[in-house]
Amino acid sequence: MMKITCLCIAGLPGQLETIASVSGDILTVDSVAFDLSSVPEGGFAEPEGDHPFAGRIERTGGVLHLALRWHYDAATAEPIQPATAPVLTVTSGPVPDPVTRLPQSPTVDED
Repeated sequence: MMKITCLCIAGLPGQLETIASVSGDILTVDSVAFDLSSVPEGGFAEPEGDHPFAGRIERTGGVLHLALRWHYDAATAEPIQPATAPVLTVTSGPVPDPVTRLPQSPTVDED
């Protein structure tokens, strides 16, 4: 299980939005898998190199706690995002979109 704090950042025009998923201790972000199984219980890791993390990764009570830079398309998002970074708990599967989106207009079928 992971507790992911999402630091939502408006991307540059044409920049892809962040997509992430969790499988055990593996966090996949934008098709790159990060194996976090080496983070010990009660310990932490300081990521190095090119990565999407902000700050260190900790494991407490078997749960990995981390902050992730989450890029989004400003054209599809509310102009003002919540002041507090969303914290998502994910056991397995896709990480839900933490961005407050613009309402989608209903589509009209033309026959």
